[in-house]
Amino acid sequence: MSDHYNAFEMSPVPAPGPDAVPPEPFRGIYGMPAFATIPTTDLAESVDFWTRGLGFFELFSIPGRLVHLRRWAFQDVLLVSAADVPERAPAISLGFACVLSQVDSLVEACRAVRPDSVDGPRDTPWTTRDVEVITPENARIVFTAAKPFDPDSQEARNLEAMGIIHPDVARGDNEEHA
Repeated sequence: MSDHYNAFEMSPVPAPGPDAVPPEPFRGIYGMPAFATIPTTDLAESVDFWTRGLGFFELFSIPGRLVHLRRWAFQDVLLVSAADVPERAPAISLGFACVLSQVDSLVEACRAVRPDSVDGPRDTPWTTRDVEVITPENARIVFTAAKPFDPDSQEARNLEAMGIIHPDVARGDNEEHA
């Protein structure tokens, strides 16, 4: 018996795998369970980077004041006009899910708009491929793509040793514990 509720049916994030397909951009209206508000001194430059580089689209705007951007469902960002922004990226970051097939094109698109904006991609010990991007507003954005889980991998052994996954899952023996 698991203490965790399986809520994947309500998530737009597809199951990891080499054939994972990203969902379509979500243009519906909903009560946003979470969103980021990012100040910018140049709303047009920020919108250009977020749309052409990061793959967001403009859901709506209040000209000169605010632009509501979205990518997948529940990936909402409000860019707001501000007199100034920090000169360096903050210590915190905002993460967005993506799929493996999007990583290279995301890196290329961001570098085409701002050549020095991207760090990565890099593979993590918890079976993701991450790309860190610093936006024109100096926000630190991390796109994370899940890699297929190999129960015989070093990553699986690491996760088992940390108690994150059940030993049967690490060995590929029992789906009940996944």
